[in-house]
Amino acid sequence: MSSDPKQRLKEIKKTLKQAAAATPKPIPVKPPEPTDHELFLAATKGVVPLYRPALVEHPRAKPSPWPRQREKDEAAVMAEAMTDLWPWDELESGEELLFIRPGLKLETLRKLRRGEWVVQAQLDLHGHNSDTARLAVAEFLLQCRRTNKRCVRIIHGKGLGSKNREPVLKLKLKNWLAQRDEVLGFSQARPVDGGAGAVLVLLKGWREK
Repeated sequence: MSSDPKQRLKEIKKTLKQAAAATPKPIPVKPPEPTDHELFLAATKGVVPLYRPALVEHPRAKPSPWPRQREKDEAAVMAEAMTDLWPWDELESGEELLFIRPGLKLETLRKLRRGEWVVQAQLDLHGHNSDTARLAVAEFLLQCRRTNKRCVRIIHGKGLGSKNREPVLKLKLKNWLAQRDEVLGFSQARPVDGGAGAVLVLLKGWREK
């Protein structure tokens, strides 16, 4: 190495230059691909959203094909024809409600008592007095007949909340049902279906006169 300072400086610069040339250049790092969200923001940059209320017109509910007032009138006529007085022996306390229309097989009644018919509708008479219960039963039977319900349950209660704790509606219901031509038979419900507080009723189908 030269003793001349200037010459030495030149040699140092030359050495550094050669070292820099020999050093490999760093590989450029590829930037990450933009996400879908970033692409969406870039594409919609400057877009102003239109704020409009969502107006949805719901179609009006179609009225029932059954005329309600006519149905109530027919039920009222039915109720008036269902008298409380009927040629039955007095119903003793705890006696089962049993009835089968003449000409039908007793096996039909046995199947009803055993619960082999599927209950398709139910009416609960709790809270009714004799007059409102009679109308409710008439409307219920009329609706069941129109919708082809074959086996239904009517809950008349055990009379625990009535005067003298007697099932007042039980005997009346027995009389009302026996007067209706659409009723083929009825039986006290099984314990799991209400027992002495309910009755299962078998009704005619659409094709039965």
